[in-house]
Amino acid sequence: MMHRLVLLAIISLDILLLIFQTSTISISAHEASLLYGDFSFIQWIEKLSISLFGNHDLALRSPMILFHVLSVLLLYGISKKYLTSNKDRLWNILIFILLPGIVSSALMVDSAGFVIFSLLLFIYIYENFTIKYTYPLLLLLSISDGAFIYLFMSLIFFSYYKKYKTYFILNISLFILSIYIYGIQRQGSPRGHLLDTIGLYSAIFTPIIFIYIFYILYRKFLSKEMSILWFISAVPLLISILLSFRQNIYIADFAPYFIMALPLATQTFLASYKVRLPIFRKKYKIIFISSFIFLLVNFFLVIFNRELYIFIQNPQKHFARKMHIAKELSQELKRRNIPCISTEKSMSQRLNFYGIDTCNKFLLYQVSLDAVNTKETVTISYKYRPIYKAIVTNINTQ
Repeated sequence: MMHRLVLLAIISLDILLLIFQTSTISISAHEASLLYGDFSFIQWIEKLSISLFGNHDLALRSPMILFHVLSVLLLYGISKKYLTSNKDRLWNILIFILLPGIVSSALMVDSAGFVIFSLLLFIYIYENFTIKYTYPLLLLLSISDGAFIYLFMSLIFFSYYKKYKTYFILNISLFILSIYIYGIQRQGSPRGHLLDTIGLYSAIFTPIIFIYIFYILYRKFLSKEMSILWFISAVPLLISILLSFRQNIYIADFAPYFIMALPLATQTFLASYKVRLPIFRKKYKIIFISSFIFLLVNFFLVIFNRELYIFIQNPQKHFARKMHIAKELSQELKRRNIPCISTEKSMSQRLNFYGIDTCNKFLLYQVSLDAVNTKETVTISYKYRPIYKAIVTNINTQ
């Protein structure tokens, strides 16, 4: 009973911090283009949420937070097969929640949060029911998002390894269907991006955890202990590395798969730790404590990222700047009785979400922070630090 209360406390605190973060960020250009661009499953979910709860940030991000909470519960259920202790499963959940990539997927309107939830749902169904129960889910995933192409590729290798003939044919069919609907993404010029890809993985999972999970996947390959979690994690990772030799990959399509190996990594780490006498556990304690402190620091830097403007000399270099400004800018424009604006498309879409329409009556254009202030100047500041400055002019259409 106690472990359930602790799990509830962890999830509740996580939700409160995510809601707090939602109140401090704005819709980004990428999110706005997804919301107002071509139809997608995520767009449909977002528009449904907004139509039910209103046009505001919490309604925008509620589906991602919901997917995140469901992912935590699914991971807890999956971990029962790999971690026998309730305490160990709670630590596994805590590490999952604190990962920078997981925090981002819980807030950003993108396919990553949905992909993580769907992968965990697939694994939970596979490991707790018969394999046939995964058929309808796989069919739905094949038409919901192009990122699931790599799931079908993983399951093709897995079913071949396990000699599941029907499953092999099914996943080849779904792989072809997914390619037919979404195609194969090619990004960047033919040049090496391997170091960039490794750097992104390290940023999403922190360097220590990325290296350790990579090591676990390699170790299990050598020992022939390749479960379905191994295939779902290792195959997309290998594909992303191979693609990185010639092009710049979209990391959000691959990162959700890598995190599926977290129960394997936790299981192996705890097994190595517990099999040793207390006097020989010091190295493992140092690794764990260092990793956990690093995760905590990263987590709170993401949640309270606006405070970093105080310490950054150039506001343009803030890692979360793309998710700032728009909300405050719309509020300032409304205060000046400016209901519509003409500006660059990315900012125009962002302002549109906050009720500022597009028109040719007023022109908004960004200027340097060092520009002289006039009555037409709009300045957005965080913690009394100017981070954005623009000029709003009334266009004479006569």
